[in-house]
Amino acid sequence: MRYLIATLTAAAILAPVAAFAGPVCTTEAKDKWMTEDAMKAKVTEMGYQKIKTFKVSGSCYEIYGYTKDNRKAEVYFNPVTGAVVKSEID
Repeated sequence: MRYLIATLTAAAILAPVAAFAGPVCTTEAKDKWMTEDAMKAKVTEMGYQKIKTFKVSGSCYEIYGYTKDNRKAEVYFNPVTGAVVKSEID
């Protein structure tokens, strides 16, 4: 019974942490990643604009900015290929 209570308690504590974790974008080492400048250029080519934040987030490049049709965007990119892994567009 104690084991069950401990397991349920751990799950309750860790569940909210998992909800805030970003996606896994790559398992490649950072020396295989595009440079930040190259990724910024690719993001611009993809039509994202008014980038307020560009950062490394876990295994991703992440931006906060706007789409080409001026919609607010939070986007996670694979730092090796530049592909969009996850996006939230308002």
